Amino acid sequence: MARVMAIDYGTKRVGIAVTDSLQIIATGLTTVSSAEAPQFIFDYTQKEEVEMLVVGEARRWNNELNDVERDIQSFLSKVRKLLPDLPVKRVDERFTSSLAMDSLITSGVKKKNRRKKELLDEVSATIILQSYLSAKNIL
Repeated sequence: MARVMAIDYGTKRVGIAVTDSLQIIATGLTTVSSAEAPQFIFDYTQKEEVEMLVVGEARRWNNELNDVERDIQSFLSKVRKLLPDLPVKRVDERFTSSLAMDSLITSGVKKKNRRKKELLDEVSATIILQSYLSAKNIL
């Protein structure tokens, strides 16, 4: 079985998480700059088999798409040029940043380390991926 990769896209940084090869466990992989992300994803898929890309869908409280969605579409266009056969699934990412911060606090990460935006983005990507895996297993 191949891995699933999740993306928490931001205009500056992209948090990335992946599953194990059995698609049971979601684990934070890294955070890269938004400009480097398409190439990073391409390079990763050349080393590891990736079945699908799960990308957070930026929505507001009222369910309308957020302004960053335009940037996400541009990012996905670049990824699709590099990997035209890689399926992309969108997952609602509302509340992932606050859930990620709660997770860091609960797990005892020191305040100094919680200030690192890169860590928050990586944990957010992990939450997006876990959300996808949970929904997939329910259906």
